[in-house]
Amino acid sequence: MTLFRRLDERTPLSGRLALGVEYDGSAYCGWQRLKNAPSVQAELERALAKVASQPVTVHSSGRTDSGVHATRQIVHFDPPVPRSQKAWVFGVNANLSRDIAVRWVREVPDDFHARFKALARRYRYIILNQPSRPVLERANVTWCRDPLDAEAMHRAAQALVGEHDFSSFRAAGCQSKTPWRKVHFIEVHRHGPLVVVDVQGNAFLHHMVRNIVGALVTVGRGDRDDDYLAELMALKDRSLSDVTAPACGLHFVDSLYDDVWELPREPLGPNLLAFLGEWTGERALPDCPMVQFRRGRPVTEATLEEAALEKATLEEGSFRQ
Repeated sequence: MTLFRRLDERTPLSGRLALGVEYDGSAYCGWQRLKNAPSVQAELERALAKVASQPVTVHSSGRTDSGVHATRQIVHFDPPVPRSQKAWVFGVNANLSRDIAVRWVREVPDDFHARFKALARRYRYIILNQPSRPVLERANVTWCRDPLDAEAMHRAAQALVGEHDFSSFRAAGCQSKTPWRKVHFIEVHRHGPLVVVDVQGNAFLHHMVRNIVGALVTVGRGDRDDDYLAELMALKDRSLSDVTAPACGLHFVDSLYDDVWELPREPLGPNLLAFLGEWTGERALPDCPMVQFRRGRPVTEATLEEAALEKATLEEGSFRQ
């Protein structure tokens, strides 16, 4: 696979378009457009409108909260005018601030939807674990000066894999109607001074990943044992749980879709972790009802009911971190 793709500047693109977007969320109050605060969505729509000379509305694969970053946010929009690949990518980037960039653009069928066709979402949380505070990495890692046992953190995290009630890890103001979510995998690894929490699931509750990381750090410090997260989950009470980890260490690194949409594959970010060499879509997804349903495979009546419940959960837009 190559990182470099030629952008066509002659052929106007028609129909629905998908974009891959990367951003540093430090200066924004999250992805979603707000009336009285800066947002990534509003900035992207403003830049698209400059290229299109008309208003443009985009729909994203998921919302991120204030201060959270993204390296593979997928959005779609219906362009009011035809423009070439080069015009959309270079033109939009020329009108964006340096903390947001469009990585690629692709034509997609009209039934593609960035949110409702996503099969999974993946986050990476990066902790810089060293005695001195970060300098060059200060905007996109969380600093922990106490030694962390990454292996203990990984063992504790395995209690979260599968479908569970994550009430103990949801924000007090979470608007989701259900606390049930399905975590496909969660891993904790050390790479030199970096401790990385890597988690993928069908969707996430408000602050769910950051609340999980806060509890894992307590385990990593040796203050609690490997059963700590299982105990917290059993309580089903956020007020009895642990602290929320800072937003600056959290990165939305992947939205996964069926291969039928032919979206570009690219290395998982952020670039601090490029040495890991993993690309989007390399890991097999669980053959769960929602994945079957969104891939259009034959399913039973019971499976359809379960998939419909998962779809309703996602439509709440509650996977904001």
